[in-house]
Amino acid sequence: ATGRSDYPNQINNVIGFPYIFRGALDTQAKAINEEMKLAAVHAIAGLAKQPVPDVVNEAYKVNNLTFGPEYFIPKPVDPRLITEVSIAVAKAAMQSDVARKNIDNWEDYQVRLRELMGYESKLTRQLYDTARRNPQRVVFAEGVHPSMLKAAIEARSEGICHPILLGNDERIQKLADELDLSLEGIEIINLRHDREAERRERYAHILAEKRAREGATFHEANDKMFERNYFGMMMVETGEADAFITGIYTRYSNTIKVAKEVIGIRPEYKHFGTMHILNTKKRTYFLADTLINRHPDTDTMIDIAKLAEQTVRFFNQTPVVAMLSYSNFGSDQEGSPSTVHNAVEYMQQEYPDLAIDGEMQVNFAMNRKLRDSKYPF
Repeated sequence: ATGRSDYPNQINNVIGFPYIFRGALDTQAKAINEEMKLAAVHAIAGLAKQPVPDVVNEAYKVNNLTFGPEYFIPKPVDPRLITEVSIAVAKAAMQSDVARKNIDNWEDYQVRLRELMGYESKLTRQLYDTARRNPQRVVFAEGVHPSMLKAAIEARSEGICHPILLGNDERIQKLADELDLSLEGIEIINLRHDREAERRERYAHILAEKRAREGATFHEANDKMFERNYFGMMMVETGEADAFITGIYTRYSNTIKVAKEVIGIRPEYKHFGTMHILNTKKRTYFLADTLINRHPDTDTMIDIAKLAEQTVRFFNQTPVVAMLSYSNFGSDQEGSPSTVHNAVEYMQQEYPDLAIDGEMQVNFAMNRKLRDSKYPF
């Protein structure tokens, strides 16, 4: 351990002082005493033995930081420092009778600390709270990948789901041992093992029957059950799981193909899309469709708009929809702008209570003052 940045375990003031001050200020402590300093030390030391967030690995361009000679002090960019150290210091201030103000709800305090750093928002807090109230069974496809394994373990520790890892159980256990992670509470399914033969056969019969009029056979379906995406999505289709996470080893287009084949599109739609959520300090933006439909026609645009509107409402948000293009409100009458324009007209007629307009360029969509100054209607 050294103060020099060219050595792996740098003793840096930034991992201690800001959070000691934070805990002291939030309890209006009369002093910073030895108990508070020791609490910070123990919190920092404890973090070094926990799984390292991917953001830290990415910042230092390494695959898997784990506790050992090269890593026994948390890195300054670790987002957990503000919560773990500040809370430990605040508790020590209260216990050592130097606090003028007590903190009664530690969960709320943790949320506020994360909000200060921009790690938390109303939406993410709502999602976490909802998930904790009713944890679902979630299948993680690539159980032998470090990121997927750590995500499953973190999800379990936070109580937001009941994780199921797909993969060779011996390889998963070996990886967990290398990363010094506990698999307690994690279900592992080795889908290619003989003990899963009955389940593969049952899934194959269901899929073959569902796709019988599309040329599917039982033998073809049975072969597909040796593939992670088919097996995992069949778990969702049969109700043995509630959600499926995949994509590390698989192209997005291939994953979508399997989802369409196994689960299918809701009867009231002919198309489906994808959505990205952009969570900023000011507000949350929902962007669709971002990955699937390359050259959508009017009917596709209508389905995307309807799906996006329903999804935003699912998150307890009131949708205000801007349909984007490279032109504004009919300034270009040909090509893709006219497709967007027609979709907007349909949505305004069929869903008069929905706030939707377009087509418009993204700068006008994001800046109401600019939009109203040039297009005051």
